Amino acid sequence: MSTVPTPEEALELVKRYNKEAFHIQHAETVSKVMGVLAAKYDPERVDFWRAAGMLHDIDFELYPEQHCVKANEILHELDIDEALIHAVVSHGYGICADVEPEAYMEKVLFATDELTGLIGAAALMRPNGLSDMEVKSIKKKFKDKKFAAGCSREVIVRGAEMMGVELDELFALTLEAMRA
Repeated sequence: MSTVPTPEEALELVKRYNKEAFHIQHAETVSKVMGVLAAKYDPERVDFWRAAGMLHDIDFELYPEQHCVKANEILHELDIDEALIHAVVSHGYGICADVEPEAYMEKVLFATDELTGLIGAAALMRPNGLSDMEVKSIKKKFKDKKFAAGCSREVIVRGAEMMGVELDELFALTLEAMRA
């Protein structure tokens, strides 16, 4: 029988495959965002959403060229629940995977993964970090293609479309979740 790890167990798995503090912090941030948004959209499955957020980049540090492909293998070897594996692999849709996000949770993960990086980078530039950041600040950084250039604006736009929300709403939801 396959398992759904708790967010804490998922963090231990992430730490087994990732040693860089940045990757672990990113996993924790995305997990936190997913948990806050799960409370809004799917309150019965907060831990499932958080585990997906935690595990989404489990393979990235060791296998950046095979991202999502190796995650699929690793998670199957660990006997992780198929729905959770689908969520993890689908966050790379059109980038490094051909598995499309289907469940709303998967669309949220797809949309917020890159955006947390952009917002996090913007927060580092501000004296008060996230605490007084506004959506207009995120929009300004989003439009500046040189800022946090590794964060794909195209993926963020596609994610908002998948979720059925405007960019401003996605920015506001993600910022609110990161502050929580």
